[in-house]
Amino acid sequence: MESQMIRPGYLTAHQAARLLGIKLTGLRSIVHRGQLTRSGGTPRQPWYAVPDVQALAAKRAARQSP
Repeated sequence: MESQMIRPGYLTAHQAARLLGIKLTGLRSIVHRGQLTRSGGTPRQPWYAVPDVQALAAKRAARQSP
């Protein structure tokens, strides 16, 4: 379930995973490895800063392109 009270400039875990093209378990792995940090929310419903998620998405896209 996505939070209805998220601040502007932040994404829920579901939104961040969708933007990265991965599942929630993949997002948890990325956070655990330190490639993305939580920027708020609660332990069960974390938020991620939009610029951080976009930067990670760009880095992943650059790594996948030939």
